[in-house]
Amino acid sequence: MAATARRCAKTKCSAILPNDVRAVRQIVNHLVWSRMVGLPVPFPTSKKVASMQAQTLITGAAGFIGSHLTEHLLHQGHSVVALDNFCNFYPPAWKRENLTLASQNKRFTLAEIDIRNRQSVMNAVATYQPQIIVHLAALAGVRPSIERPSEYTEVNVNGTVHLLDAAVTHGCERFVFASSSSVYGNNPKVPFAENDPVDHPISPYAATKKSGELICHTYSHLHRLPIACLRFFTVYGPRQRPDLAISKFLNLIRHNEPIPVFGDGSTSRDYTFIDDIVAGICSSIDRCQAGHGCRIYNLGGKEPVTLKRLIKIIERVTDCTAKQEPQPMQLGDVVQTWADLTRSEAELDYYPGTDIESGIARQWQWSLQQDSR
Repeated sequence: MAATARRCAKTKCSAILPNDVRAVRQIVNHLVWSRMVGLPVPFPTSKKVASMQAQTLITGAAGFIGSHLTEHLLHQGHSVVALDNFCNFYPPAWKRENLTLASQNKRFTLAEIDIRNRQSVMNAVATYQPQIIVHLAALAGVRPSIERPSEYTEVNVNGTVHLLDAAVTHGCERFVFASSSSVYGNNPKVPFAENDPVDHPISPYAATKKSGELICHTYSHLHRLPIACLRFFTVYGPRQRPDLAISKFLNLIRHNEPIPVFGDGSTSRDYTFIDDIVAGICSSIDRCQAGHGCRIYNLGGKEPVTLKRLIKIIERVTDCTAKQEPQPMQLGDVVQTWADLTRSEAELDYYPGTDIESGIARQWQWSLQQDSR
């Protein structure tokens, strides 16, 4: 607990205030845009524009990572605009439940918007004038992307362009983009470092995330927009998507159903607990300042865990014996992931503090409370 408290203290997201020049420019841009599209002008009447509370817009805010980040930023004093379209990738009601606590905060605003709709994105950013955009929204999942590559491109690539265009048009100061460890593909070199070649993705999902990084670099270069691209490594914890391994395995073992074991169990993943991911995002927000350019960071856990070991840990945590169902390796799956955290430690002060067994125990306790679903 003490280590967690120290980590949270070091990565507290500060309320970032615009300087007078930027604030005036934002107002002018907003007035012009509002007149063009017929929007209201919701700026405060106070003359002390520079003292306005920082506004953070989070896309995909009702999801697993987004809802945790939303709660954390609200707790730290940010005003948060939660942008989500509540798609049916998994039950939308679960996502709305994720925002139950946040919705009770007066500094929380929900905007139900699909990022594929360029005009809706532009209007939202024009209306709320965020200083910070954290872009988490995406169609996730390696395997579904093989079946629906066009849809993944529309959401993950075009949607990102819409957010970047809106950020540049309306004077956003910082932009954080959620990328993925999947961009590394089957990189033979481990651990994976940010400067490793990532030119051979093995799924459309990975390709869209690599495309997003390239687009972010271009916008940062052309418009001097500070951007942090964060490569998340297999995030888990309470509220994890039901299609992901740990969530799926916990649910199956609770109901005494067999766990699918793809391959021989030697594949490994660098699992990262949600609290560590949120700490890393907050640290990237604080350090993504003017002159930052576009920088890529790995956000991973402490070490890779094989599938065999993962199942053993789940058995210990749940005090159940797993029924295992051998299956062949799936198309698009990588053999291993492992984050080199050298850059993140040096530049973000990022040190993951939750070991895999403790993290799974916390997720297990949470899942036991969800039986009413």
